[in-house]
Amino acid sequence: MLPAKQQLAELKRGVVDFYVEEELVGKLERAVRTGKPLRVKCGFDPTAPDLHLGHTVVLNKMRQFQQFGHTVIFLIGDFTGMIGDPTGKTATRPILTREQIEANALTYKNQVFKILDPEKTEVRFNSEWFSVMPAARLIELASTYNVARMFEREDFRSRFREGRSIAIHEFLYPIVQAYDSVALEADVELGGHDQVFNLLVGRDVMRALDLEPQVVMTVPLLEGTDGVNKMSKSLGNYIGIDEAAEDIYGKTMSISDEMMWKYYELLSEKPSEEIRRLKDDVAGGRNPMEAKLLLAAEFVRRFKGETAVAEAEAAFRKPQVMAEERTIALAEDRVWLPKLLVELGFVSSNGEGRRMIQQGAVSIDEARIDRADLELTRGFSGLIRCGKRRFAQVRLT
Repeated sequence: MLPAKQQLAELKRGVVDFYVEEELVGKLERAVRTGKPLRVKCGFDPTAPDLHLGHTVVLNKMRQFQQFGHTVIFLIGDFTGMIGDPTGKTATRPILTREQIEANALTYKNQVFKILDPEKTEVRFNSEWFSVMPAARLIELASTYNVARMFEREDFRSRFREGRSIAIHEFLYPIVQAYDSVALEADVELGGHDQVFNLLVGRDVMRALDLEPQVVMTVPLLEGTDGVNKMSKSLGNYIGIDEAAEDIYGKTMSISDEMMWKYYELLSEKPSEEIRRLKDDVAGGRNPMEAKLLLAAEFVRRFKGETAVAEAEAAFRKPQVMAEERTIALAEDRVWLPKLLVELGFVSSNGEGRRMIQQGAVSIDEARIDRADLELTRGFSGLIRCGKRRFAQVRLT
């Protein structure tokens, strides 16, 4: 293993919350001294069947731990998934069936090894311990936490204040997630920034059971291709890792020049120093599109293989050769896509623009758009197509 300080320098990249850095240094030094790798856990509730780039932010951090010789545990929450994580929810989530959970979990397993090394990954299911846990043990576990601490969560607090329902099983979710760390003897738990409360409950429960508490590290939530909202399939602003190579490439090219650097920091496997040099080159006058092309190629290479890169690039460039360049000066920081289609002269009204989008006739960088409420932000640059014959290389200033 590399010295602890060298590992830490890269592991800290892109991290939002860190509880506690000094503890991780101690754990890393012990791992180097003894040759015993750390156990690094991250849980995924299989509540949706597909992984997108937003999910891969934390998977990349897991991959970094693997590259430093540590053991990564990809935990599929087939038990907790039936409860449903209440984080950020304004109402109780519907409980998924066992059949839905199993189908989604299988899809996860098929996708995750596009990022993680299968030889260095433990895949576990938390039903291994919860399906055999006696009720008395669950009650004992619940006694390690109290309701006052639960109401430190803003989502619980606001729902209670506004008289909206909070089911008792929702209080159990952070506690059973915490027990996963006990069962797996986790040294480190990773998660998204929105998960920090749940992850810290793991530290508290481990202490209550006289165990060394895990280190908690969270990564940012990744905005989607619209540059505004968290990447989500339901919002249509996602880049799926199982999508066609040309869609991955085209959607990556549709992100704004500014947002590109966040994607580089959180998703690229390039060393930090190389990314800094690339950013300096762009600041010095290099066309930002060249940097974005490199990022799009990296994503396609990782998820689809080297041979798919050239085909995806060719599909992206083909219409650009013929496309008229249009620069639109925005009155505000963003513009509604149907309205932009009107300004470009592609449609005669906002209503027609909405209908074209709903019919699947509008694409950005050859990736079909299915959201009529999509807004593009200042700094956007990309190929917008409406139907077969109307297209332009558009830049928003």
